Amino acid sequence: MRPGVTWSAEHSRARVWAPHADRVELQWSTAAQLTPLEPKEQGWFEADLEDVAPGDRYVVRLDGGAGLPDPASLSQPDGVHGPSQVVDLSLNWTDDEWRNPPLHEHVIYELHVGTFTPAGTFDGVIDRLAHLVDLGVTAVELMPVAQFPGTRNWGYDGVDLYAVQNSYGGPHGLARLVDACHGAGLAVILDVVYNHLGPEGNYLRQFGPYFTDRYQTPWGEAVNLDGPGSDHVRSFLLENALLWTEQFHVDGLRLDAVHAMFDRSARPFLRELADSVHSRTESQDRQVYLIAESSSNDPTLVEARAVGGQDLAAAWNDDFHHALHVTLTGETARYYADFADPVEDLATGISDGYIISGRYSAYRGRRHGASSRHLPRSSLVVFAQNHDQIGNRAQGERLSILVDPARQRFAAAVTLLSPWVPMLFQGEEWGETRPFAYFIDHGDDALSLAVRQGRSQEFAGFIAPGEEVPDPAAPSTFENSKLDWDSIAHQEHRPTLELHKALISVRHRHHALADPDPASHTASRTGSVITVESSAGNQRVVTVCNAAAQRGTGRLPPGRWRRLIDTSDRQFGGGGSRTPASCDGGEFDLDPWGCVAYEETHP
Repeated sequence: MRPGVTWSAEHSRARVWAPHADRVELQWSTAAQLTPLEPKEQGWFEADLEDVAPGDRYVVRLDGGAGLPDPASLSQPDGVHGPSQVVDLSLNWTDDEWRNPPLHEHVIYELHVGTFTPAGTFDGVIDRLAHLVDLGVTAVELMPVAQFPGTRNWGYDGVDLYAVQNSYGGPHGLARLVDACHGAGLAVILDVVYNHLGPEGNYLRQFGPYFTDRYQTPWGEAVNLDGPGSDHVRSFLLENALLWTEQFHVDGLRLDAVHAMFDRSARPFLRELADSVHSRTESQDRQVYLIAESSSNDPTLVEARAVGGQDLAAAWNDDFHHALHVTLTGETARYYADFADPVEDLATGISDGYIISGRYSAYRGRRHGASSRHLPRSSLVVFAQNHDQIGNRAQGERLSILVDPARQRFAAAVTLLSPWVPMLFQGEEWGETRPFAYFIDHGDDALSLAVRQGRSQEFAGFIAPGEEVPDPAAPSTFENSKLDWDSIAHQEHRPTLELHKALISVRHRHHALADPDPASHTASRTGSVITVESSAGNQRVVTVCNAAAQRGTGRLPPGRWRRLIDTSDRQFGGGGSRTPASCDGGEFDLDPWGCVAYEETHP
């Protein structure tokens, strides 16, 4: 039973968990009379509602105190401090025939609603879906849309987990986007944050023990998943997940920083979440994927419950990004210090997944991780860029600013032709040069100052003399992070876009590249050259990439081979392909940072 106010034409109901209160009432903006809620077991208060309509606004009063937003509000039209709003979720969906493809077939596109288009809304995203379909991606991953303070934020400061950000278009705007995505053949993955809440507008602690001081996250108090009252906190999060998957039809949830979800209970929350989502969606003949972000390099996150795993569908693999980034840039600060032999590490990441899989981590000062070599290749998501790895740089620089076009082409090929599930970040496909910086819109000036000072201190050793970290609270920092769609037409960007389209097309047309069977893929390194062999059925594809600024030597095994794609082609901005269009195997020359893929042909 979902908390909050649930409206329908037949029956409306209110449920609030407030174990420390003796009296709970709803105060309506349209009526002077209060609606008392009847106390139930374990701190719940409930009431049937009459004469309530969608659009009505209300606050929750505890023991006669000031009105507070509903912890499970579906809409906050006036922001995190304003009244909650009743919402009719019985929408006119048109996606009855939609089916989510198997995860290994996906190419994911991560976007931030506020900066993806000039409008910064769900409807603005709908207007650009044709671009994503033409690109060839199969899933849109939305950064968090739960209500946050102000109108500009990455979304990880959300405080009303059930409400959809008002400035993006609210709950109906999100529903329109999901329906439109399904109509265009695109799945939708929603980023959700269950490890912490933002500081401004966070009223949950006034209702009950949602937080605990037994643990601490980098962002403040940890969510109470295993202490007194945690049953109802967990239920609050479980019902939230089901809201997105059932009421909003999303096809997957990206779970933010699960390593910061502290839980020592016998039945871990993540396993309970997987059980709840799977049991509900399987009965509806739907496939919903739970994808974890985690720095733990722990394969049990995605291993089956039968062998003691959490049974999630996949996890992000930061190691792949880090090895690729060091290979391309030579940067060795902070966590990049763990990748001293980046080309060898990159080959390991392609073949095995996690790179730091039990070896010593200098960054952490201890051994870290465990092997993922045995996992299905659909179990890890890989990327050359994402919101964190760009936005957590001092200036929010993208790879297009840090490296030359040849290395950008290398990054695209290694990522999109890897056996793992690839993901792009908005604008990456055309080499967007605008930054993606960290931005906020807090109403509390002291909080804004603290964030500003914290960012400046964090990057003090990583910026040039006289250089400043962009002010997160400045509107210009947000505006400068919006994509420049007009730049796609510029000559320097068209080849990059064509390369991404071509690489994705090769991936879709050659199922061996994405076969989930670990035995289908091998990767080896000889000097600067990484060779990846993928096979499935009678299909065999070999990808050869030269991770160096000097020419390299590629090698194909005996057989009849036909070239599928060469990143050095002029149409992709290279100097022209010099690799053989077809051959019977053997050695060939590779351009600096060149990547080429061949398929075996049969008489």
